[in-house]
Amino acid sequence: VMDMEDNFQFQGQRRKMIQELKTKGIYDDNVLNAMGLVPRHFFFEPMFRQYAYEDRPFSIGGGQTISQPSTVACQSQLLEVKQRCKVLEIGTGSGYQAAILDKMGAKVYTIERIRELYVKAKALLEVLSPKVKCYFGDGYKGIVSYAPYDRIIVTAAAPSIPEQLFQQLKVGGKMIIPVDDHENKQIMLVVDKVSETEMRTTEHGSFSFVPMLENIKER
Repeated sequence: VMDMEDNFQFQGQRRKMIQELKTKGIYDDNVLNAMGLVPRHFFFEPMFRQYAYEDRPFSIGGGQTISQPSTVACQSQLLEVKQRCKVLEIGTGSGYQAAILDKMGAKVYTIERIRELYVKAKALLEVLSPKVKCYFGDGYKGIVSYAPYDRIIVTAAAPSIPEQLFQQLKVGGKMIIPVDDHENKQIMLVVDKVSETEMRTTEHGSFSFVPMLENIKER
């Protein structure tokens, strides 16, 4: 049974986190409201919950991390989510980013390639954000059956912009993806799909993400 208690202490820590995000350049009310509503500590093991509202990444097993709140906020803000926007998330991880997008009013499709993370996130999201559709598989391939998407968000570092994901984006749509700069950092790219073959990319600072893994191995 999941421990789903959201007490005054956690609520206070969440308010403090929101204030901190404002000082770090997060101004989108839709993002700030969503992050104020989603209890981030639900995505942590009970013994680590005291760290849930610190602005740092945290290990969630499988060699993966839950991104720090400021990174989640930054990616969510760059995404410019509108109500009922169809969003594809590559790398469900803990499920936290998907829950935020859901609270922002998006229709979320999310895919994870590490089975233990997929199983855990799916169980949690079924309780917290039942509208989110969770899939197990290779994120590089996206989810063709629901394409095209208004927005695509990639939550792991990619060596380049995956062609299959670009194809699944609507013309006029946007993809947010951290791409390796080969100096152990990633550049946050916003990719605007101008036409079926044309993209415009803009850079939005450098970040640190776990690498995006290719070639899924079934266990």
